[in-house]
Amino acid sequence: MGETKPAEFWFDPLCPWAWITSRWMLEVEQVRPVKTRWRVMSLAYLNLVQHEGEGLSDEYRARMEQAWAPVRICAAAAAKRGEDILLPIYTAIGTRFHIEQRRDAAALADAVAEVGLPSSVLEAATSTEFDDAIKASHQEGMDLVGLDVGTPIISVDGNAFFGPVVTPIPRGEAAGRLWDGVLAVTATDGFFELKRTRDRKPTFD
Repeated sequence: MGETKPAEFWFDPLCPWAWITSRWMLEVEQVRPVKTRWRVMSLAYLNLVQHEGEGLSDEYRARMEQAWAPVRICAAAAAKRGEDILLPIYTAIGTRFHIEQRRDAAALADAVAEVGLPSSVLEAATSTEFDDAIKASHQEGMDLVGLDVGTPIISVDGNAFFGPVVTPIPRGEAAGRLWDGVLAVTATDGFFELKRTRDRKPTFD
């Protein structure tokens, strides 16, 4: 398959589209020589602080306030166990949030227990202890692409981009072909955007 190519993937565990892209990324690793480094970013910080809550509905603002808890738990997990825990804890949280449609404190507790972390990690959900680490990681990703986008951000071969936003999850060689295409367009000097209106909700098959 050739020399392994490093990639970085910034995620917020709350976002269903980022979840789909992350599962695609795992498929890509099976069919292309890619190894992903998982990083946290924060939709709450992006929308409530960097964008100062501009244009947010009351419903979405409330959702953003709730978005702090899961990413703080991810950051606390990394502080406790090292960066390699980020994929397992993201998978555990994401499975509950997006597959099981459970987004409460019990879901977070179950996710933390599943990956063998102490329950004390849950205290981060309502603490600002790890916010500086979250913001630093977040900013590293945003600095690569600008503030016009959200999660996920992927960086590879010196090129960074938001997305791809896709549903359902591309599998097998289809995942590889999408990866090849994404690399081709994002490696083009001056390339900025491909987009069309979404006509379906995210599905997690």
